[in-house]
This record gives sequence, structure tokens and C-alpha cells, in this order.
Amino acid sequence: MTVLGGIVFFSITWWLVFFAVLPWGVRSTEEAGVQAERGIPSGIPHRPPLLKKVLITTGIALVLLVAFSVVVQYDLVGYRQFMEAP
Repeated sequence: MTVLGGIVFFSITWWLVFFAVLPWGVRSTEEAGVQAERGIPSGIPHRPPLLKKVLITTGIALVLLVAFSVVVQYDLVGYRQFMEAP
């Protein structure tokens, strides 16, 4: 895999994983027992831990990148033969 291919794979995988991780542990202001200010809906997230979610997402995306790189580098699934078949 080329460097550009790795960057593309990582960025696409990162965003997909990020959107999957976003709802983890989200509590609304109503669920948290906090009084919402006037004009603010009670269903909005109360202090979402975004930095934690970014770090989790980055870790998962890196693991997936390494796994994909190993599969491509060592041709573990016969990828090259499949692509060269007439």
C-alpha cells in the first residue's frame, strides 16, 4: 500500500468510526438532572466527552489501518490474484 493509499484509508475509516463512536455515553441535560437554560432544548447533550471520543476513534482507525496494511502487504486474501484475473 502506498502512503497516499494509507492516508486515504485512514481518513475515511476515521470518519466512519467517529460517527459510530459519537453516540457512546451521551446524556441529555434532562438525563443528567441539570436545569436547562431558557430557550435551550432539554435533549441536547450535556458535556459530551469529544476529546475522549477523538482519541478512541484514532486508536480504532490506527488498528484497522495496520490490519489492512498487513493484509495487503502479505497478500493474505489473494487480492493480487483476484485483481489480475481476466
